[in-house]
Amino acid sequence: MSTHSYPLGRYSARRRSTWSRLTARDSVVWRLDWIMLLAGLALSVIGSILVYSATRNRTELNQGDPHYFLMRHAIFLVIGVAMMGGTVWLGHRRLRGAVPVLYGVSVFLAVLVLTPLGATINGSRAWLNLGGGFTIQPAEFIKITVILGMAMMLAAKVDAGDRDHPDHRTVVHALGMAALPIVVILLMPDLGSVMVLVVTVLGVLLASGASNRWVLGLILAGTGGAVLIWALGVLDEYQINRFAAFANPALDPAGVGYNTNQARIAIGSGGLGGKGLFEGTQTTGQFVPEQQTDFVFTVAGEELGFIGGGLIIVLLGVVIWRACRIARESSELYGTIVAAGVVAWFAFQAFENIGMCLGIMPVAGLPLPFVSYGGTSMFAVWIAVGLLQSIRTQRPVAA
Repeated sequence: MSTHSYPLGRYSARRRSTWSRLTARDSVVWRLDWIMLLAGLALSVIGSILVYSATRNRTELNQGDPHYFLMRHAIFLVIGVAMMGGTVWLGHRRLRGAVPVLYGVSVFLAVLVLTPLGATINGSRAWLNLGGGFTIQPAEFIKITVILGMAMMLAAKVDAGDRDHPDHRTVVHALGMAALPIVVILLMPDLGSVMVLVVTVLGVLLASGASNRWVLGLILAGTGGAVLIWALGVLDEYQINRFAAFANPALDPAGVGYNTNQARIAIGSGGLGGKGLFEGTQTTGQFVPEQQTDFVFTVAGEELGFIGGGLIIVLLGVVIWRACRIARESSELYGTIVAAGVVAWFAFQAFENIGMCLGIMPVAGLPLPFVSYGGTSMFAVWIAVGLLQSIRTQRPVAA
C-alpha cells in the first residue's frame, strides 16, 4: 500500500509568504491608521457601557432584558467594523465609479420616508420601517453619498490635470447635487441632519479649492434659508420650541426646556470623577429622555465625571486629528475632499451633540459619533472610517 505525503514544506512556505505580505511595511494592514482605528473602537466600547447603564432599568424599552440594548449595540459595532473592512477592501477609488448609483439609492430611500413606509420617532419622520422592529435612517447614508458625490464632481478635472481648481460650473452642479437630498430631509423634517449636511458641504467646498466667493455665498445663503424656513413655518412646533428653550433655558422647565435642564443637572452632578458607573441617580431615575441615543453624553458626565467626559472628547479629537492628517497627505484632490467632508461631519455632529447636553447648542436630535445607540448611525460612521483608511492605504509609499 502506497502512502502519500503532503508538501508540508511548500505549504509552510506559502503560509509564511502570505503572512509576510500582510505584515510587510507596504501592506494594507501595516498602512492602516491604527491610532484612529483604536480611538474609534475605544469610543464604541465606552458607548456600549454607557448605553447599558442608560437602558438596563428601562423595562418599558428593553423588553424585560437588561442586556437588550447592550447586545444590539455590540452587534451594530461588529457589523459596522465589518463594513469598514469591506470599504477598505473595495477602496475609495473603486467606489468612485459607483457613486451615482449609491447617491440615487440613498435619495430614493429618503423619499420613501415621506411615504407610509416612513416611521415617526420623537416627532421626526426620519426613519424607514423595514418590519420586524427594524428601522433605518437614510439621512445617515446620505451624509456619505453627498461627500462622495461632491468629491467626484469637484475633483474630476483637477485630478485629470485639466485644471488646478474647480470651475464655477462644476461648483454649481455639485451644490445642486447636494441640495436635492437636503430638501428631502428638510421635508421630514430632520433639522439636525440638515445642519450637519450644510456644514459638511461647506467643508467640502473649502477643501476643493473653490473660490472663496462660493464659500461666502453658501454661508449667506444658509443664513437666508434659515430665516426663510422660519418665516414659512416649515419647522414643526416641537422644533421651534427647542430653539426657544435654547434661547431662554428658564422657559417652561417642565416642558420644552425639560431635556436640556435635566441633561445639565446630570452632567453637573458628576463633578470631577463622577458618581461611579451605574450609580448615577439621574440615569437610574430615568430623568433624562433618550439617554441611550441623543443624550448618551449625560451618562458619562454623571457617572464618569469630568474625567470620563473629557476622555470621550479627547478620543473624538484623536479621530478628527488623524482624519485631518489623511486629508492633508492625500495624493489626489478626490481623497482630500472626501477626508475633509468626513472631518466636517464628525466635528460638527460631535460638537452639536455634546453642546446640546451642556446647554450651549439647541437640541437637534443628533447621535454622538461612535458612542450613541443606533444601527444606521454606527454603520455610517464606520463606513466613513473605512473611506479614510482607504485614502491612507492607497497613497503612494515613500521610497
